Order: sequence, then structure tokens, then C-alpha cells
Amino acid sequence: MNYKQHIVKKIKMEGFSFDEILSNIVSASEATHGDYSLPCFSFAKALKKSPIVIANEIKESFTLDKYIQRVEVIAGYVNFFLERKSFIESFLTEYNKNGAPFASLKANNKTICIDYSSINIAKPFHIGHLLTTAIGGSLYRIFSHLGYTVVGINHLGDYGTQFGKLISAYKRWGDKKQVEEGGITALTTLYVRFHDEAKNDKSLEDEARKYFLDIENGNKEAMELFNWFKELTMLEVEKVYKRLGVVFDSYDGEAFYNDKMQPVIDVLNEKNLLTVSEGAKVVDLEQFDMPPCLILKSDGASLYATRDLAAAMYRKNKYNFDKNLYVVAYQQNLHFKQVFQTLELMGYDWAPDCVHVPFGMVSLEGGLSMSTREGRVVYLSDVLQTAVDKTLTIIKEKNPTLGQEEKALIAEKVGVGAVVFMALSSSKIKDLVFSYDRALNFDGETAPYIQYTHTRCRSILAKSSGVATAETDKLTDDDSFAIIKMLSKFDDIVTTSAIKYEPSILAKYLIDICQLFNKYYSNHKILGDSSREALTSIVALALKKGLSLLLIDAPDRM
Repeated sequence: MNYKQHIVKKIKMEGFSFDEILSNIVSASEATHGDYSLPCFSFAKALKKSPIVIANEIKESFTLDKYIQRVEVIAGYVNFFLERKSFIESFLTEYNKNGAPFASLKANNKTICIDYSSINIAKPFHIGHLLTTAIGGSLYRIFSHLGYTVVGINHLGDYGTQFGKLISAYKRWGDKKQVEEGGITALTTLYVRFHDEAKNDKSLEDEARKYFLDIENGNKEAMELFNWFKELTMLEVEKVYKRLGVVFDSYDGEAFYNDKMQPVIDVLNEKNLLTVSEGAKVVDLEQFDMPPCLILKSDGASLYATRDLAAAMYRKNKYNFDKNLYVVAYQQNLHFKQVFQTLELMGYDWAPDCVHVPFGMVSLEGGLSMSTREGRVVYLSDVLQTAVDKTLTIIKEKNPTLGQEEKALIAEKVGVGAVVFMALSSSKIKDLVFSYDRALNFDGETAPYIQYTHTRCRSILAKSSGVATAETDKLTDDDSFAIIKMLSKFDDIVTTSAIKYEPSILAKYLIDICQLFNKYYSNHKILGDSSREALTSIVALALKKGLSLLLIDAPDRM
């Protein structure tokens, strides 16, 4: 039941629509102020009455029922108190009838494409990829949970002169055995050397362009080297994706669209959208206060925008998406505005369904800005392993009785989870300075804190003598009711996280559950009380499911 809507239906206030009143209803900040509140300040000017008078009029005309126990007015706020037994019965009925609590919702026949991670071939999978990979991976699970058909797309960076540079470097200084053994690290070393040498030998840049042209023209040797570099890259990045629990349905990258750009040019020509600027072909976007969208260079070469336009058209034709998301850093804000505006000018009514999901930058504490060319790289695999190693040290100190294999498994779940949660726990648009100490804090707003609360629940239930059954009358106290109200928000929170493309909303919600439960654990004896054990079981399931939607495992022991 939607209690906010139920309250608004019973409010009598002329001059304001149902939605206007509903948008002002908020959850009460304190239990003493009820469960929902309606501040009346925004109505005062239109009604020409003081907020206190308006609040009292609402109270006087409001009819109590089996759902709303009482109404109080405090300084211009109308506070509504739910009838606890009715609320708890409603929650438990809904919870029990689903069979699998917090299970995925039924399919809704809608498709969402999510373009995320999009690593560069032959370049390191570094910590700068953490946010796009974690945010995109979490949104993949969240939308899947809500019943959408989700298409995860890794738009590989596998096109450009950097591959000509790499072929040049390999043919000059490379060793097959060293590259086979060293993988991306060896390729990065060659790439850095190319740029060092090119500072003094300008002919290297011409050589690189020649080798890239060989790739474009399908030269056998160039293609064999390029595909080999790609295989070496994917072998290493797949290990990281597996560790993170991230999956993709498509690895169609930039090179995939090499032969799919002509239809873009054809439509732009048909619509008379292409103009020539300094030899290049562009779409003039001055009327939208944007620089022109570059489509073809003066030499006829395509650009990022050309390939992104081709990719959007391909995805619409192949998947018929309802939304097409691009989880890409905020530095590309202008690029995507240009691409989306160009799609609209091309006459595609689905252009507004293409959405840029921007995020901030990520770095390590005290770290320099990263540059593959300069050799300043922090590998994401190294960050994950360091977090796991640090976690293993903590586990050995805190729980030495665990077996070696179990310690290692728990350390993996907690260490990797700590890194992922830190990426997802604050607003995606904020820049992130990664700190191992903050990520692995068992008492802060971290994954280990949520995981530990989950294990606390499991530990209690493991000691229980039987199947716990919740009795409504025994859960009406303030602490129990606060938890039940919080748990009842699960679907709304997940839905809001999806609508706003913001996993941090779910992350914060899980912290709120933990804080309420740990207070509950301190204030009440749970073991032996069937109702409290049943509530503990629900908390454990909510935490496990919520963590899963954030790409994080929930161990039963720590």
C-alpha cells in the first residue's frame, strides 16, 4: 500500500492538485513527529493563511481510519502517525506472499542498453575505470531486478593511431615471448617508449599513421598484430570483470562500426545537415549554443561522434531500446550533447531516449594524475589485490579460528566489496579520492560494515532453535517498527536508484538499515524471541539482496 497517496486522498485543501500535495509529503525525521509529515509553508501565499492555520484545518478535516492512528500539528507541520499493527500486517503479508522476498520483479517488456566500462585495447585497466565499471555494472543488476531486459555493452576502444604506434614500437623493440608473458604491462612499456622516442624522432609519428592505415585497409601482418594485442588485453581484463561480478552482452567496439558509418553520412546529406568548415564536414549546432559536431576530418577520416552516431543507430535497430545509457565521465558532457542533438536533427524520435550518465574522476590518495603515455598507471587489479591482502590481515587478527581457505574466500569478498562500495557510496558526479583505510573501515559507512551486520544477523539465526515466525503484536515497539518501515522502502529505493541512475541511493539505504539494526541488537534480546528472529531474517535478506545489486557478495561469516 502507498501510504503517502492514502494520506493525500484524505486531505481537503482547495486550490492544489493531488500531485502538488503529494510532492510535499515527506517521511518524518523523528519518530516523535510521526511517520509522515506535510509542511504547509508552500501553501501559505496562495491560501493567504499562515502555515499553522492551514495545518490545523487539515488536521480538523482529516478522518482517521485503520491505517492512520492520529494526526498532530507542530509549528506549521501536519504529522501523521500510522496504525502500527495494520502497517506491520500489510508488510508481512506482502513479504510472505512473494515467496522469495526481495526477488526480481516480473519482466516488463522494456529494454535498456547500458554502455559502460569501455576499456581501451592494449592499455591498462586502471583505477580510472573503476567508476564507470562499478556504476554501469550496478545499474545492469538494478534494471534487471526491476524486470527490464538489459544489454550490457563494452564499447571497446579498439580504433585509432595508438595502434599504429604500438605496432611501430613492437616491430622496433618488442619481443614476442616478453609480450606474451607480460601482457598489458609489456604493451604499456612499449607504448611509453614510443612516446619517449618520438620526442626526438618525428618520423615515428608518420610511421605510426602508416601502420594504422594498414589496419584500416586490412593488411594481414598489421591485423594479426592488432588482433593479438586485443586477445592479450581481453585475457587480463576478463579476470578483473570476473572478480567484480561484471558481465557484458556485447563487446562491439569502435572498430565494429568502421563499415557502418556510411548510413550516418547518407542521412546527414539527405537532411542537408553537413557543412564544410576548414575542410572538415560538420553539423552546425550554433542555434543550440554548441560548437559544431565534427563528422569527417579534412582527409575523410571519421571521428568519435561519427562512430557514436553509427552505434546509436545500430543499437536501436538491433535491440529497439527504451533507453540507451552511456556511463561515461563528465568530461564528455559536450560530446554527448552534440551527438544526441545531431540524432534529433536527423529526425529520430528516439533521440531523447539516449542518456549520458556522467561521473567524476577517481584517484588514489596522494597519487599523481594518471597518464599511460608517461607510464603513470595504477592498475585496478593491483588496487583490488591490495584491498584483499589488507582484509586478510585484518581477518587473521580478528578471527584466527577460521580455516585458511575460508579466510581467503572472505577476504576476497570483503576486499573487493570495499573497493566497489567506495565507488558507489557517494553521488556519481563527485570526484573520488580512493583510500584503503576508509574503504576497509568496519565501523564506517562502508561495505565491510554492511557485510559485518549481515554476518551478525546470520550468526543469530544460526543459533536459533527453530523456524522464526513474526507476530505483529510483538513488533510494534519503536525500534522494531523503525526497521520494518525502513525495510518496506526496499522496492521504492531500488526504483529511485534506477530512475536517477544513482546506485549511491541504494548504498546509503543499506547503511540506514544497518544502523537501525545494530541499535536494535544493542537494545533488545533477539535470540529466543521468534518475532525478533523473524525480523532479523528479513534484515539479512534485504542486506544480501541490496549488496548483490551493488556487485557485492555478503559472506555468512567474517
